[in-house]
Amino acid sequence: MKRNPRKLKWTKAYRASAHKEMTVDSTLQFGARRNVPVRYDRDLVAKTLTAMERVSEIRARRERVFYKKRMAGKRERELAAARKLVAEQGHLLPRLRGSEKKRLAAEGATEDEIAAIEAEGARLSKSKAGKVFGKEKVRQRVTVDGDVVEEREGVVQEGDEEWDDEEGDDDNDDVEMED
Repeated sequence: MKRNPRKLKWTKAYRASAHKEMTVDSTLQFGARRNVPVRYDRDLVAKTLTAMERVSEIRARRERVFYKKRMAGKRERELAAARKLVAEQGHLLPRLRGSEKKRLAAEGATEDEIAAIEAEGARLSKSKAGKVFGKEKVRQRVTVDGDVVEEREGVVQEGDEEWDDEEGDDDNDDVEMED
């Protein structure tokens, strides 16, 4: 199957066209193919190998500088995008009620303290979002012997621990050890 290399993100052609890699650099000329075959010479090979090491060092340094220049404004762009998102979708954020803000202002709290309390409330609401609501489910199962076995599933709520310790012993009843 034929594909356009400028549309495949892992190709050099894509990275060069999207300005993610250097395209104009003198170190890139060393990797170009030559059409003229060169007769083997030991000294020439030794010089070429040392030159290749030096060129790779220069290229690595230039690539680091290129990357740092490319990423220079990234933090500011991310903050601008976050500010835009909050400005457009601010109505979805949790807020203090007006009466609570007035009460805090009457008590002498500054705007910074009110904002901190509001941020803490948002953090707490996010932590509560993952919790499951509801009570436990009790299922009765009849075995082949005719015995009725109760299975309990669900969430144990605070102060609702009557089924945890059936004999009234400590909480370490999940491991039974026989002597």
